[in-house]
Amino acid sequence: MPALNFQSQFAPLVKYGIKRQTIRATRKRPIRVGDTLFLYTGMRTKHCTRLMVAQCWFVAEIRIEKNPATARFDPAYPVVSIDGWRGCNAHSIAIADGFNSLAEMVSWFHETHGLPFVGQLIRW
Repeated sequence: MPALNFQSQFAPLVKYGIKRQTIRATRKRPIRVGDTLFLYTGMRTKHCTRLMVAQCWFVAEIRIEKNPATARFDPAYPVVSIDGWRGCNAHSIAIADGFNSLAEMVSWFHETHGLPFVGQLIRW
């Protein structure tokens, strides 16, 4: 029964069912298909609010990295792979994850986690 915390910018999207996926660093005990997910915002604060309880139906490894073909980091041209497959529609993944564009998502991961980022794509 994993609990996932969402930043305030994503909380309304989760609460109203617009955002039905998240990308997370892999945990010590990875999230699995069939897990009951408890989705919150403001965890570990007095403003903690449960957004929803949902069933996980899809989990895949996601890798976000700089494009080796470009001389410097360019968030508009990343390499995104799902379970090792680079042919995924990275723009659709970014939009479904609550970002306005692929470049915005890649910049966020670059600033927050650093690249390359390897984690889980989790859908409920």
